[in-house]
Amino acid sequence: MKFVGHLDRSEIELNPQEAWRRAMQLDAAFARWRPPCPRGVTRATHAEFQRRDEARMVEAARRVNLT
Repeated sequence: MKFVGHLDRSEIELNPQEAWRRAMQLDAAFARWRPPCPRGVTRATHAEFQRRDEARMVEAARRVNLT
């Protein structure tokens, strides 16, 4: 932990309930940038799953960079 001046600038939340609440708020805030994920079971090759993951990451990056 690093102190700058006379204020505690630590971003670590030591209270588990507050950390959980903060994490839920962040998840809700970032949910609008997350592309929709298909539901159900999918069978495909490893290369196909890697291609899909890459496409999802590129789409998420586009959404973040637009705002």
